[in-house]
Amino acid sequence: MDRVHKVLFLTQRGQWHQDEALDAAPPGLDVLMRREPSRDEILGLLPEMDFLISERTGRIDADMINQGKSLKLIQRLGRQTWDMDLESAHTAGVPVCCLPVAGCQLVAEHMIMQALALIKRLRETVAIAESASEDWGAPQECTEDYFAYNWTGREELGGLFGKTVGILGFGEIGVEIALRLSGFDCEVLYNKRTPLPPEAEKSLNVRYASVAHIQESAHVLVNLLPDFLETYHYLNAAFYDGCKPGLVLVHAGGGTTVDPHATAQALLTGQLSGAALDTFNWEPIRRDNPLVELAKDKSVNLLLTPHVAAGAGQGEIFTRAYDYTNLMAVINDQPLRFRVI
Repeated sequence: MDRVHKVLFLTQRGQWHQDEALDAAPPGLDVLMRREPSRDEILGLLPEMDFLISERTGRIDADMINQGKSLKLIQRLGRQTWDMDLESAHTAGVPVCCLPVAGCQLVAEHMIMQALALIKRLRETVAIAESASEDWGAPQECTEDYFAYNWTGREELGGLFGKTVGILGFGEIGVEIALRLSGFDCEVLYNKRTPLPPEAEKSLNVRYASVAHIQESAHVLVNLLPDFLETYHYLNAAFYDGCKPGLVLVHAGGGTTVDPHATAQALLTGQLSGAALDTFNWEPIRRDNPLVELAKDKSVNLLLTPHVAAGAGQGEIFTRAYDYTNLMAVINDQPLRFRVI
């Protein structure tokens, strides 16, 4: 009979996510799931474990690594490895891998798309082109020397280049967004309960800032705040009033963190120059959500998508079985993916 390998799986996520991960474990793995255990509990469990999975964040220090005398791999789900003692892992001869989360990468792509579409007023400009109206003048065939650039005289069509982007709630998705923004020469400010260590900020080219500073400085606001009692309708009328006029809002965080009535009003007054939302207070979205009626006017810079930012892809990388890819690689003597140490 093949040996059963013991896995300690540390997570901060809720029961639904835990059940999904446990159900996806391949045969031959005996997975012990613990949500935010104490350090002492972790130290007590590690001597019996063959593998350690840490989901997204959570300090893995030298004592833990030394206590895991049988560890064959430490697997971080996500890219954030700056809270892990990589030097001690190297000394102990324990490989460490990160494993980027497919859903987080897709959300990041979606939010970059939203931001670009809003800054370039895509809904409005596409509608104008599709109308093929001669109200803008009689068409002429284009040549090398003749073309009618911006024939409708649109104003305030820009891009992400050089903009200040503020990110509220900087977890795994925030990391993926920051990585993608690096090519746009943006200043990226972030806010979270616990700031990143300096080396992490440097590697991501981001800077911690207070919420107030982000409100005053950001041209684009990325909202990734989770659904908690203290974040309910965090983005409300008072919040928008404190922001730089003409702010662009991109939202794929917790659905209840955005007040839809205040957001609609901020769009109508111009305090928000654009808004894109993928999650909502009620889902499926209710017809009486004021943003639904407002979105029917294509001249309003508003994009609504039905909670699809994380995609609906198929294949192993979109399942929780992907979490165990490197564990099975160790067992089957195959190369590791995204190896850090």
